[in-house]
Amino acid sequence: MSSHKVPDRQQRQDSAAAAKKAMLEKFRAASGDVTVAQRHAATRMAVNEARSIRVTERERANQVRKAEQADQAARTAEIVAQARRDAEQFEARIAAEKAEREALLEVEQKAARDARYKARKAAKKVRRRGY
Repeated sequence: MSSHKVPDRQQRQDSAAAAKKAMLEKFRAASGDVTVAQRHAATRMAVNEARSIRVTERERANQVRKAEQADQAARTAEIVAQARRDAEQFEARIAAEKAEREALLEVEQKAARDARYKARKAAKKVRRRGY
């Protein structure tokens, strides 16, 4: 009943071919148009310019980041060097105090040894004299 309203296969193919042909003609007409070509060229130039700006900004950001990293590395190196100097000074101070303690101990030991020697001599004198 409704088959007379539905186009047959050949009609569908013909209408699809006609639509394709119309789209192709529209494309050919648009590609031959100078204003469309100019518009496409302007768009391409704007895209390329935007891309080059982004690349330049990225390079600048990388340079800034590298400069900051170098500055941070220099600060870290200075902190490490200062810590080493402080540690060396501390070790030198400890070594000096140790040397001073050892010298003082030697003096005290010599004084004690001298006192013992003097006491032995005095005791020997007392024994010889018979007191």
